[in-house]
Amino acid sequence: MSYSTVNPFTNQTVASFPDATDAEVDQAIDTAESAFQEWRATTVADRAALLTRAAKLLRDQSEEYARILTLEMGKVIGEARAEVALSADILQWYADRGPDLLAPRTLDAAPASGRAQVVKEPLGILYTVEPWNFPFYQVVRVGAPQWVAGNTILLKHASNVPQAAAAMEKLLLDAGAPVGLLQNLYVTRDQSARIIADERVRGVALTGSEEAGRIIATQAAQALKKSTLELGGADAFLVLDDADVAKAAHWGAFGRHWNAGQVCCSSKRMILVDSVYDEYLKAYTAEVAALKAGDPFDESTTLAPLSSQKAADDVRALIGEAVAGGATATEVGEPVPTTGAFVQPTILTNVTADNPIYRKEIFGPVSMILRAADADDAIAIANDSPFGLGGSVFTQDEERGRAVAAKLDTGMVYINQPTGVKADLPFGGVRHSGYGRELIDLGLYEFVNDKLVVVSDIDGAF
Repeated sequence: MSYSTVNPFTNQTVASFPDATDAEVDQAIDTAESAFQEWRATTVADRAALLTRAAKLLRDQSEEYARILTLEMGKVIGEARAEVALSADILQWYADRGPDLLAPRTLDAAPASGRAQVVKEPLGILYTVEPWNFPFYQVVRVGAPQWVAGNTILLKHASNVPQAAAAMEKLLLDAGAPVGLLQNLYVTRDQSARIIADERVRGVALTGSEEAGRIIATQAAQALKKSTLELGGADAFLVLDDADVAKAAHWGAFGRHWNAGQVCCSSKRMILVDSVYDEYLKAYTAEVAALKAGDPFDESTTLAPLSSQKAADDVRALIGEAVAGGATATEVGEPVPTTGAFVQPTILTNVTADNPIYRKEIFGPVSMILRAADADDAIAIANDSPFGLGGSVFTQDEERGRAVAAKLDTGMVYINQPTGVKADLPFGGVRHSGYGRELIDLGLYEFVNDKLVVVSDIDGAF
């Protein structure tokens, strides 16, 4: 596996990094275990203080961190700054609330059972496998709750963001973390399996593809270890007959094209009730046409290149597959640059249920527009997907929106805005989108031991 920084705007290789040796992997596990024994004995207040210092460093050095994101995976600089800020917010959220969330819980046990508490204790070393589309946010989303809980982390990041991965390890060390609290490893697939199999590694968290999820979940299950998976998504974006169409079109263009459409919870399938179909499509096309592709370091750029040339080629292949299956592909906007990993924003219409692309995820600036007879039909189309991450419902009737949301088989539903991410909202899906939750208390409790402690009198009995 080659770990390299390749600027997606120029397709030029900036730096390359060697794979870890087996000896380095073994040493990293040893170090993580030693760090765990120290960190678990550290007070929760002191753990929280570390997260506060890390959050401050991110904010103080925001521009430096943001430029790493733009260089390595092409994120426009404004969105890169927003990711840095979000990562700092998550660290601070757990710094502020971690101590209370980890407080022992006293149970109302029967008198004969004595005094009973559930205490939350860390598990040990966790192995996290993270993707390139949000290189800092993804690490912090899993890491912040687990660091405050007392766990340590071995990180295998995507091969095209090696500098971002190293920056996360350095951030924790600069904040005063013990060596081994977070270790970045440029591991091979075989080494990844060895890490999961090691008895000292107590849990696995992955954000990635369905294929990677199946592999990692199988390896974790064979080792009898808990895993959490955040996989792909094909979020439905429902526009009902009473929606504010102009608002929906504006949010639709944002929801589909932020991060160049490379978002698991991006608004990939726009399902329009027949009565607003034409109006929405016209307004949406105009919104997409206004996007400006270019240098992601340029403040005026609103459409970034994809993360790599391969990613761009894969998206074009999926467009071709859709057209071969009978869909109409309409390119929108000014021509994108011919150099770099750009894909022309494309709208797919006439996509029928027998089209091979109908139930696939397209990770780029491609919009699938589907027509529904009414709200019930829109719900049926939305649920006709292997994925179940997020979704959106646009209506001017809040109760109607909630009623539709209740019928969508997803982990998240947003009414009158695209699926989003915030430090104080949980994240996760169902079905092929994975299992487990990240952020707030749900993410914190994924990898802790809820230990029962009962204190009885000397002569007490059950």
